[in-house]
Amino acid sequence: MTIHRPGLPGDLPPAGELWARWALVAVLEATTEAEGRGVHRTGHWIDGGGLHLDDCGCTWWCLAPMGEGRYVLYGEDESSDVKWHEPAVDMLAGGPDWLPYETLRELGRGWELGCVYWFEDGAWARAPYPEGVEDDGLDCGISRFVVRRELLGLLDGVGQDCTCDPGPEPAHTAAGLLEAAERRRLAPEVLESFAAGCTCGERDLSAMRRALDLAGLAGQGQPA
Repeated sequence: MTIHRPGLPGDLPPAGELWARWALVAVLEATTEAEGRGVHRTGHWIDGGGLHLDDCGCTWWCLAPMGEGRYVLYGEDESSDVKWHEPAVDMLAGGPDWLPYETLRELGRGWELGCVYWFEDGAWARAPYPEGVEDDGLDCGISRFVVRRELLGLLDGVGQDCTCDPGPEPAHTAAGLLEAAERRRLAPEVLESFAAGCTCGERDLSAMRRALDLAGLAGQGQPA
């Protein structure tokens, strides 16, 4: 799967699948130290507001569950020309009444919002763009979770952060972890085994468990 420029709603996988992929990266990256950074956090993480990514420069995004199977995806990438387009693009046009309008409008007023997508009744949607919009940033920002080879490469990179890797057991491979996450079968025991033998401090099992609980990847269902 690829993402067009500008992005199309059909480019995105179902929200539950996107959640599982993104959440897996957040779980594997979780550390107690990073949890303490608050708004200054970077990388991939999960909190009470949803899933986040921020590279502290070029791109930031949030995927938030809104209840009853609804989700909102918003953020920006420097590749987007939506927020600078003249005439201005109303990124909330046609949006449902359950969107977090106060948050989104505040971001828009601060020139911090590049695009907004929402998921309801099994499908993604966004506001219409006028002719002349060449990119909304969705590709550069979210392709890491949509294009499978990019996702597997990202997961491999997370595993390589540990200098005392416990070994390439099947459940610890990128593909094995991804399958477990997408099936909501990423049991705590898998994380324990994944982190076993790590003495370098790169794998923080306590933080990973907390992230796993928030993400709902262990069989307790996905966020409402």
